[in-house]
Amino acid sequence: MSSRSSPLSFEIKSATLPLVSVLIKSLDLAVLSADMQHRFGDNPDFFDNDAVLLDLHSAEGPLDMNGLLMLLRKYRLNPVALRTGNPTHEAAASLAGLFVSSEARVLGASNEPAAEIVREVIREVEVVREVASSGQTALVVDKPLRSGQQVYARGRDLVVLAMVNPGAEVMADGHIHVYAPLRGKAIAGAKGDTSARIFTASLEAELVSIAGVYRTSDTPLPKDVAGKAAQVWLADDKLVMRAL
Repeated sequence: MSSRSSPLSFEIKSATLPLVSVLIKSLDLAVLSADMQHRFGDNPDFFDNDAVLLDLHSAEGPLDMNGLLMLLRKYRLNPVALRTGNPTHEAAASLAGLFVSSEARVLGASNEPAAEIVREVIREVEVVREVASSGQTALVVDKPLRSGQQVYARGRDLVVLAMVNPGAEVMADGHIHVYAPLRGKAIAGAKGDTSARIFTASLEAELVSIAGVYRTSDTPLPKDVAGKAAQVWLADDKLVMRAL
């Protein structure tokens, strides 16, 4: 029996991968294509080859898996896994090289699919393009955001110097700073950064979310932070709010 003194050429370690969960509501590719073109056609760089958990739990009817994957990849979405309870869908996904998991946990799924919180596919919004810049400095927005407008700071922090009105949405992979009333939706740590925080001069938000854990206006804000300068962060998978 030979012995080996040199170290192995590989190591096996556990790892986590942030995924965008996309809930597909219709398997009619013509309908889905039209909705995605309406939503993302004017902003082709909204996604950046993001790894995707494809959720077909709400979808019924015949599935053209290859056609669906091609459509998603057209918008720079990279499906890597499937969540469904349909054996036929699972077989098609396996043939297409996707990982099939019935145990995948979508953050925030106890109340609403995370895909609809972070990046809802079928929703009419006006996208405010982020301004390209060198380096990873924060994206700064100096104009009020009205209902239907959205700003996404990919891979960096977002600084907003004016009001975020109801119906508007600000999203960042890092922190979000709003030096004015925050009355719309704020999503920090969009790709899973649990250390991200939300800061605002007046917390009046419709929704706040950190790394997929969220709270909506259906639950009234605590009196000590409502309408006041405050910060929001994540501790033990729960949102914490505190006045500044």
